[in-house]
Amino acid sequence: MSLAGFAHQALAQQVPVRALGRFDGWRENALVGYGIVTGLAGSGDSRNSAVTRQALRNVLSRLGTVVGEQDISSRNVAIVIVTANLPASANVGDKIDVTVSSIGDARSIAGGTLLLTSLEGPDRQAYALAQGPLIVGGYQFDENQNVAQRNHPTTGRVIGGASIERPVDARLVNTEGEIAFLLAQPNFETAQGIADAIDRRFGPGTARVKNADRVSIRAPDNRQTLPGFAATIEALEVRPARLYRVVMNERTGTIVAGGDVMISPVAMSQGDLRVTVETRNEGSQPYYTSSLANDVASLTITNTRIKVDGGNDDATIRMGAATIGDLIQALNTLHVGTRRTISILQALKSSGALHAELVIE
Repeated sequence: MSLAGFAHQALAQQVPVRALGRFDGWRENALVGYGIVTGLAGSGDSRNSAVTRQALRNVLSRLGTVVGEQDISSRNVAIVIVTANLPASANVGDKIDVTVSSIGDARSIAGGTLLLTSLEGPDRQAYALAQGPLIVGGYQFDENQNVAQRNHPTTGRVIGGASIERPVDARLVNTEGEIAFLLAQPNFETAQGIADAIDRRFGPGTARVKNADRVSIRAPDNRQTLPGFAATIEALEVRPARLYRVVMNERTGTIVAGGDVMISPVAMSQGDLRVTVETRNEGSQPYYTSSLANDVASLTITNTRIKVDGGNDDATIRMGAATIGDLIQALNTLHVGTRRTISILQALKSSGALHAELVIE
């Protein structure tokens, strides 16, 4: 059984403010563009991709070569979409990574090189230029209708492959002369704790809670000191509010929860009933002694058997008000599996006995 976080009555530790959210305006921005990957060993787009032929003609024409569409038949090129994340603050010449994905019928872009590609933001302005050899963590080989593939060979990355061409600076101060801190997990208690910590450091009235996910902070009059002011706020330590939540992953059988999550008095009973359906296909081959019979054919017979096993590990638990840590310990003693434990927790939540948010992934 994979369990984590069942520390009995564990108190939340103080953490720096930077771990609880971010300043409004400090965010990454998505960039996108389309380009061509060359140098593929016959695994690129086929002639059925009109976009690839047109893009290759455009590239060759910019380089001073004019070719007709009928002259382009190589499968050594592929049309791709290029994406990247522009940092909140970037200078001209800074390098960022890009992701390259095939949008045609290429079998693989491994070993290819991305040609110069302009990356645009939501405002349709070019912020970066990308180019370079691809790193692809997969492959695909096919011969005589046999295919061997690992991971996704039609997606790759160019590490440090894009150069920033337009500087970007985040704007933290709004028109009211304030900066806002946004909480990743909205909570009034945590927001108030952040505001109190800021007031203790910079004086009463510096910060105020506007919502469960927003703390407004009066910016310093001297804007030159704003970076140091923001850094000091991020380094302040606060005690976040306790979130009563149980997270369960049915695919991996993982349960994560705080040990002090309370459970009301409850009685539980779960039997161990297993139903198995077995199917066996058998072939019936007709037998004849001489000549050939055109009207005789083989017959496939399907036999099905259902098996029901009641088991011997039925479990019944009666317990008063306790924590989820006590419940897990009791279920472990009875050798109850993780997936059955998840079912029990779901039933407890439905009955109102589990006083926490249940998150199923």
